Amino acid sequence: MNATSDIVIVGGGIIGLAIAVELKLRGAAVTVLTRDFNEASTLAAAGMLAPHAERIPPSPMRDLCLWSRSLYPEWIDKLEQLTGVATGYWPCGILAPVYENEGKNEKFTSPHPPILPPPHPANLWLERDTIHVYQPGLGADVMGGWWYPEDGQVDNRALAQALRLAAQELGVELREGVIVEALEQQNCRVCGVRTSVGEFKANHYILATGAWASERLPLPVRPKKGQMVSVKIPEGNRQPLPLQRVLYGTDTYLVPRRDGRLLIGATSEDVGFAPDNTPAGIHALLARAIRLYPPLQDWSIQEYWWGFRPTTPDELPILGTSPCENLTLATGHYRNGILLAPVTALLLADLITSQKSEPLLSYFRYDRFYNQLSPSQTNLMFSSP
Repeated sequence: MNATSDIVIVGGGIIGLAIAVELKLRGAAVTVLTRDFNEASTLAAAGMLAPHAERIPPSPMRDLCLWSRSLYPEWIDKLEQLTGVATGYWPCGILAPVYENEGKNEKFTSPHPPILPPPHPANLWLERDTIHVYQPGLGADVMGGWWYPEDGQVDNRALAQALRLAAQELGVELREGVIVEALEQQNCRVCGVRTSVGEFKANHYILATGAWASERLPLPVRPKKGQMVSVKIPEGNRQPLPLQRVLYGTDTYLVPRRDGRLLIGATSEDVGFAPDNTPAGIHALLARAIRLYPPLQDWSIQEYWWGFRPTTPDELPILGTSPCENLTLATGHYRNGILLAPVTALLLADLITSQKSEPLLSYFRYDRFYNQLSPSQTNLMFSSP
């Protein structure tokens, strides 16, 4: 079988689907190839939109995250109108409690150092009395916390459903159950994607395979396993919900959903693609969550799950051009794939359809990891065997 499109996207997670929808809206014929839509890290995430709560320092990454968050309301409106799927987008704000032994200089799970004062005038420090009134039920050793009113959340599973349905409605060809065997290359161009069901050809190709990116190209992307658990907020406690905002604590976060679920996350483990939840992982999550918000200790456990975040050595995404002139890279989003989906789709669609390269993309080029190599050496590394 030989299939031809304007653009073939390898990868069916939120990044691949977001790019597919954007390109299709611009008139391109798009095919998405995926082994399994359900293995994407999108389905295993919490859906936080948290550039402020993550305490990302002033940097191109922070600019990219804030830009993408600003795109969310219009992007979600477009998806929901197109599909009728409610995505659970909720700009509820994020409260980041701090324990007595930490003070304002607490360390978060983010790899970035904390910034004081907070880098936005809307962010507020709440003292002990204020934070316990604002959010009843917090642990007794919470001595204050930061309030980030512009951060929020989206239901990651509903968003994945909306993107997949939007792609179908627009006429994107979605091919599931396809195992990609090789990106065939010649003269610094991809000339086809060899798969378990035949070859797919296109004018342009996009690699958006998340934690599996290094299976096809020598990119420094590896999986970071994240375990999560959810509990069920009792029926009598839902009017209103006892949590009206995300809690972002030390090494844990609690994400309330309007349907009564409370998501608890997440571990960050360098264990390769080792599957399954573990007693140690779930125990650690529950212990941290109960310390942060003790009322949940009596709520019913609903679900456990895990996923693999794609991370790079500097924990920044790889976006834009590659050594192959007709191959674009979109991987390594680590903890921020859901947050960065709108801006990734916008910038890469501009790059592919209009050859418009946003200057911000230059900070996320693949070759920042190969700056000791000449262009010819890098091209050779990316060539098919």
